[in-house]
Amino acid sequence: MVVRLRRRARERGMSTAEYTVGTLGACTIGGVLVKIGQSDWFGDLVTGLIEKIPGLLPF
Repeated sequence: MVVRLRRRARERGMSTAEYTVGTLGACTIGGVLVKIGQSDWFGDLVTGLIEKIPGLLPF
């Protein structure tokens, strides 16, 4: 029983290195999404979709 508790305590949570890699990955994805969101083609795509919505509604 003591061995099982020790093993469970070692596997609990992330270490500092894992937090660093996870944070870096999240920031990288966020930066890419911001750049895509600021691009002209993405703005045109969103505008085109918004303009088509009234034509799709049945009323």
